[in-house]
This record gives sequence, C-alpha cells and structure tokens, in this order.
Amino acid sequence: MDMQVQSFAVANLRRRPVVAEIGGFVAGFSPDTDSPYLNYATPLPGAEPTERDVTALIGAFRGRGLLPRLEFAPEAAPAVAPVLRASGFETEAVHEYLVCTPDRLTVPRPAPTVETPATDRDYAELDAALAEAFGGVFAPSAEGAARLRRTQEGGGAVRFVRAQEGGCAGGASCSAPAEDTAELSGVGTRPAHRGRGVAAAVTATVTAAMFAQGVGSVWLEYSGDGSRRVYERIGYRPQGTRLYVSLPRR
Repeated sequence: MDMQVQSFAVANLRRRPVVAEIGGFVAGFSPDTDSPYLNYATPLPGAEPTERDVTALIGAFRGRGLLPRLEFAPEAAPAVAPVLRASGFETEAVHEYLVCTPDRLTVPRPAPTVETPATDRDYAELDAALAEAFGGVFAPSAEGAARLRRTQEGGGAVRFVRAQEGGCAGGASCSAPAEDTAELSGVGTRPAHRGRGVAAAVTATVTAAMFAQGVGSVWLEYSGDGSRRVYERIGYRPQGTRLYVSLPRR
C-alpha cells in the first residue's frame, strides 16, 4: 500500500495550480496561500535524489518565499529521507495512515443527516466550521471555501452535517481518485457538537461516495486515539506511515 499511497501523492500534487518537477521530486503550489500544508513536495516512488536535486528543490520553495517542506511514505522511497536530512531537513511528524476497502466499510446507525454543500453559503459555513475544529491552524476564507467547492466539483467528495441552530456542525472532504485510491482529509467537528456522531457520519458517507466511483480503497491520517477509534469503527485499518519534513531557516 505504501507504493500506491505514494503514487497517489504524486498524482494529487500534479493537480495543483502550479507544479514543479525537480529531479526525483514533484512540488505542488497554491498561489492563493502561503500555507505549508498546501505548498509542499513529494518524491517519486523509488526516487534516489542527489544533493544537487535537493538544492534545486529548496530553491524552488525559497524563490517563492515558502518553507521547503515534503510529505511522503518513506518506505516507498527509502533513499529520500537520508539525503534530505543531510541537507538540514528536520522531522515535523510521523503519522500512521489507515485504509478502508469496500468490504470493510460500516455505516453507523443511527447517524445525523449528512448533506452535500450546494450553495456558496454552505461551503463558507463548512470552511468556518473546519477552521474552528482545527483550533485556528487556518483561518476561514473565501479561498478555503472555493477549494472545498473545487474538490466536490472536480471528482472528489465534500459532505457536512448542518447544526440545529444553523450553520455547520462539522464535515469532511476527500480528494478525487488517483491510482485506484483517494485521500480523505479535513474531517472536523466544532467543539460544541462533538460526541454526537458527526465525524463518523461524514467519514462513512464520504468514503461510500468514493467507493461508488469505483475506487479500491480510501486512506486517511488521524490526529489522536479518539479519532482513530472512530475511523476503525467505520472499517479503517492501519497500513503504513507518512513522514513530514521541512527545512527551517537558520
């Protein structure tokens, strides 16, 4: 699965508005933001980059005023991490990823009503809910709402649960498929609505939507034991790890 997840990461980055292919790396850039989570690189599966390749990659980020940063499955390109570390890259995190296949998916019952955003207001309210759910890592914005719409309209899936008092309680999104898989990300519930099955409902619904498109698997990363238990109840199982590294300024 590591090779498939890494091949997906390459294909997904090639969808970005601006793409640079440097040595054994693909870098994807989003001009509407300087967020390191939306501007990063990943190696080709099996890549064996040289020091010169890494220097050129660093230049592509520095020239745009961005933090040089990579996300990848290290087992799919074992020669990459050592050369990055030799160039000063440091580990941000190592995340385990979980995978669900159609035969394992379990849709929770009962569950809150899950909807697909239909209006600009829906997308804006979902973006605001996710911003709050993630503790201010990013601010709600028109650009964020537009990215959610592009995901839905570009072959991915975006779903949300409406709060009883209005607005959005929480939601999730999944990329368009590539390499017979898709990445589910951005699962978030506003603190006031947690413990009511929102995350499980949107995760299961988005996953089912991707299986309806014919993909063989959906994968995601989790942020803690609580969220892992939610995903495992739906049918997700541990499969591998992903490494996050960046080059801090000295």
